[in-house]
Amino acid sequence: MAIIIEYGLMSFYEAQLLRQPSSLILQAPEHNLTYLQASRLNAVHGSVSVAPLKLGPPPPPPPQKLASLTVSFIRIIITIVLLPSPSSSLTSQPSNVFPSNKPPRFLGKHSHSIKTNHQQYRYETRYFSQRLDHFSFSDLPNFRQRYLINTEHWVGASRLGPVFLYCGNEGDIEWFAVNTGFVWDIAPHFGAMVLFPEHRYYGESMPYGSKEEAYKNATTLSYLTTEQALADFAVLITDLKRNLSAEGCPVVLFGGSYGGMLAAWMRLKYPHIAIGALASSAPILQFEDIVPPDTFYNIVSNSFKHESNSCFDTIKQSWNALTSAGQREDGLQQLSQTFHLCRELKSVEDLSNWLESAYSYLGMVNYPYPSNFLMPLPGHPIREVCRKIDSSPDGSSILERIFNGVSVYYNYTGEVDCFQLDDDPHGMDGWNWQACTEMVMPMSSDRKTSMFPAYDYDYSAFQEECRRDFQVTPRPRWITTEFGGHDIEHVLKFFGSNIIFSNGLLDPWSGGGVLKNISQTIVALVTEEGAHHIDLRASTTEDPDWLVEQRETEIELIEGWLDNYREKMKATFKI
Repeated sequence: MAIIIEYGLMSFYEAQLLRQPSSLILQAPEHNLTYLQASRLNAVHGSVSVAPLKLGPPPPPPPQKLASLTVSFIRIIITIVLLPSPSSSLTSQPSNVFPSNKPPRFLGKHSHSIKTNHQQYRYETRYFSQRLDHFSFSDLPNFRQRYLINTEHWVGASRLGPVFLYCGNEGDIEWFAVNTGFVWDIAPHFGAMVLFPEHRYYGESMPYGSKEEAYKNATTLSYLTTEQALADFAVLITDLKRNLSAEGCPVVLFGGSYGGMLAAWMRLKYPHIAIGALASSAPILQFEDIVPPDTFYNIVSNSFKHESNSCFDTIKQSWNALTSAGQREDGLQQLSQTFHLCRELKSVEDLSNWLESAYSYLGMVNYPYPSNFLMPLPGHPIREVCRKIDSSPDGSSILERIFNGVSVYYNYTGEVDCFQLDDDPHGMDGWNWQACTEMVMPMSSDRKTSMFPAYDYDYSAFQEECRRDFQVTPRPRWITTEFGGHDIEHVLKFFGSNIIFSNGLLDPWSGGGVLKNISQTIVALVTEEGAHHIDLRASTTEDPDWLVEQRETEIELIEGWLDNYREKMKATFKI
């Protein structure tokens, strides 16, 4: 049976309407972004092929400057052929070794302080006395918020020199500063001041004087919220500009991952403070039921399957192999030896979580060139993991193959003798608190399309765990109440402006991102081979052409924001 549907640009969650156990054949103009539709549908179906449809040359672009920067909405015809789905012997079973209540994985847990002699970029470290609670008049102690500042290239207040403010993430701000080379690279071109304020409750920006006191209980942690963090940024930049007599200088926001979410939300909540925001890999739609909860693990799985079906199958089979091995009399001891652990394994769940962590982070940092962002990794690291799994010696067990593959992530340099399983999903840290209060991002794993053990999102279990760990009840609808999310295209089209949402389709968080243009000034830049906020990384000679072009587009858009701002300021002064 064939169904003919006329479509504009398809969003990931629109594609969920087509969830069928079938194969899809897309017919579309060769010049259109067919890979975008295919990649999104692949995350749902796992089997999509693209057939070119000859419709003549592409139409000429419109004369507007932004036309080259926006995604074409050429109508395409999608022919969906429903084919019988072959049964699979690899369907995963729900597993108690794979906890279903983990907080969403972002990169802040890898952050660390930077030694002065390894400092790549020049900045001065300063501290600002910040209110603990911006939204009450309670007499509470202030805390010292750390921020990094560089004015080397700033052209000054008289020339309306811009301020580039990176919205600090869930970790040490120095680590994010040295891994956000794009801001440093373009600051001289714009004559910009660079500012990296640290997020409260992370790094050195600890209320109550220490991490121990700040993380003591639910009362002391209660001021760790996105609203308070955004207010910190707003108060800091307002005070800084006032002290520099630079009230007229425009502020442009930057952020990646959770920081990208903060950048987008700050532009919406404080439009009088910042004129625009580059929100890279910002999953602002990963809440409630806006996108399917299995999106994240489907995209990770699809990246592995794209490299090798046998690699995907081996990983999918390995969870049951782990369970079986752990049930043997000396199973935990044998698993500890197989995976070269420094201490004997306490539970199969600990090892399962360690492996899931590696696969998830590999999905995020699947960059086309070698990197040292999280771990020292080769270019296309998932390809290398699968090569190691598939090329294991004949006779290797499934778990031996898995160890060979995961060693690419945990020990690519070969310098590690044994591994510590220190990834505690129940640790008393800031991000777990945020995930248990506001940042409630539903996650699940689909039995058919995911290489991970199947599980459904269980809010009741998640709620119970949050009550046990923090004595707090989550508020899963608060983020969408505070910042929006539902019907975002319609809403932002009427009151939002000057936001770039950049996403790479290899990034598992892209499924919760804004993947299509909302207006001429709220633009989605989507790249087929991009991973987690790769555009914010420093430029290198190994950057592929598509990445160079993406950054050029971002620079051009930011230039447009600043030009428009200065023109309006001139007009105001003339009056």
